[in-house]
Amino acid sequence: MIKMDNDQMISKLQSQAKRLPNKPGVYIMSNEQGKVIYVGKAKGLKQRVKSYFTPKPASGKVEAILKEIKTIDITITITEREALILENTLIKKHNPKFNVLLKDGKSYPHIEVSLKHDFPKFSFHRGKRKLKHARYFGPYPNVYAVRNTLNNLQKIFLLRNCTDSYYKNRSRPCLQFQIKRCSAPCVDRISHEDYSFNVNQAVDYLKGNDKSIIDKFIHEMDKASKDQNYERAAFFRDQVANLKVIQSQQYVDGTKKVDADVISLIGERGMYCLAVLFVRQGKILGSRTIFPSKTKYDSHQEILASSLMQFYLEHDVPREIILNQSLSEKKIIEQALMESQKRQTKIKDRVVSYRAKWLKISVANAEESLKSKLASKASISNQLTDLTLALGSKQKLKDLVCFDVSHHMGDESVAACVWLNEDGFSKKDYRRFNIKGLTPGDDYAAISNAIERYYKRINDEGKNLPDLLIVDGGKGQINSVKKVLQSLSIKGQMIIGIAKGDKRDPKNDRIFLEGFKNPVDMNGKDSAKFLVQSVRDEAHRFAITGHRAKKRKQLLQSDLESIDGIGPSKKRNLLTQFGGFQEVKRASVEDLVTVDGINKNLAKKIFNHFHPN
Repeated sequence: MIKMDNDQMISKLQSQAKRLPNKPGVYIMSNEQGKVIYVGKAKGLKQRVKSYFTPKPASGKVEAILKEIKTIDITITITEREALILENTLIKKHNPKFNVLLKDGKSYPHIEVSLKHDFPKFSFHRGKRKLKHARYFGPYPNVYAVRNTLNNLQKIFLLRNCTDSYYKNRSRPCLQFQIKRCSAPCVDRISHEDYSFNVNQAVDYLKGNDKSIIDKFIHEMDKASKDQNYERAAFFRDQVANLKVIQSQQYVDGTKKVDADVISLIGERGMYCLAVLFVRQGKILGSRTIFPSKTKYDSHQEILASSLMQFYLEHDVPREIILNQSLSEKKIIEQALMESQKRQTKIKDRVVSYRAKWLKISVANAEESLKSKLASKASISNQLTDLTLALGSKQKLKDLVCFDVSHHMGDESVAACVWLNEDGFSKKDYRRFNIKGLTPGDDYAAISNAIERYYKRINDEGKNLPDLLIVDGGKGQINSVKKVLQSLSIKGQMIIGIAKGDKRDPKNDRIFLEGFKNPVDMNGKDSAKFLVQSVRDEAHRFAITGHRAKKRKQLLQSDLESIDGIGPSKKRNLLTQFGGFQEVKRASVEDLVTVDGINKNLAKKIFNHFHPN
């Protein structure tokens, strides 16, 4: 570990850097508070670290780092590719100030097929692949893409979508059979052989073999027609028509069984957009756009390389990665991905034919998303400028935080906090607070409680205050919040309250500024007023969704306790074994009797309570 004092930082680090080993590894730079501000990798640590402490800084980024750096830690690795993997793992962990950060915390959903069951179902799956006897298809860019695909599978192949416990306990077909979305294997309306045929065709569909499926369906249609089984022939005729409609809705090259992520990085005016087009078995599953942050000091190449590594530390690597530009570190990144995922991949930037078409789509997505984001940012920036002028602030307001509370007649109170900056609403900074031990329905006390907890944490962590605190309410709410901040010795926080006007018409909303008796004159300042209302409405939405989730959980809990024979102890045993209320509802009688204290009669009671039909 290298340490330094403020008055001799450069000279001391220079001399100590000379003693570092010239081996591959990672260096971690921290500030006076011990917070990691930069993580870098090097083929030779000695040469790389020494380069920071030259008389003239090599770049604006180096100059900015040198103003804050206090310590450096190093970790030696065997190879440069190991250093690359470790570097990006640490970036994800520490979120350093001077590293590019790919803010994509999502795990992409897949379609799961459990092949262990005699009559398998195709279902939505997110997270780790737990089942050994299962196949997974994806990744899909979002939940909608998975639901849409599952919907198509049901429509074309008449596959069940019910839980195993529901399937086991059917005595007659459900509604899905009536509307021709399921073949009802639960009550033997289809043979195991025919259902297996449908499953195999569905798997082929997910693998992109649309043409072979259509050929098989046409063959079955002709065969049924010759046998004068016109109902079966009509079924296959309709399925062929459905498949052709779906085919026409997306670009598919069924002859090319390519698994690829087609990635484009586009930058403009200091902002960058990374678009990922997911292609599996020659079929486009959808796309996703991500906006890397902290890109001020980095080149296009550095942003792309860092984004790639961070993305594939959390997601599966396909056989091919197609880029819209060349990458100087292509080979080392390929090796690092091979080492981290135990799967070989090829990075390509010169493509033709269908790959070029995919790349064109990816670039178009990136350009359009970036254009939209820049326009939104410009609009928000202008609104923040207008609000700054309207409130008479000496400095431009850039970070706004707003609190609201939601409850039903005082029950299950939830307070919420949302954050807005020049990039828009910052979801990662949203917070919810369960309110307990206060007078039911006392909004003043609830918001004050949430603000006290929130600002206490800001104090403890040494974070900067937001430029403006917004509360839903008038002067009384502002005064209540002011007392809380005074008790925490927080000074200089600008506070406004937004009070609903006559007839709850947004046009009549009034904005009060702390320290002033009358509302702020917002005439001719519509954009500033609209911004405050938007933030207030978002806080209200976030509070309501939290309250509803809490209420739903409480109702489910009461629902379970209403079953004769279920007390606190048995309820606890059920929840512990199944992991939640929804899982208890889905459990079969056979599953329920495995719980301590639940006999067969009680298990039937529980099952019948949740499945009355």
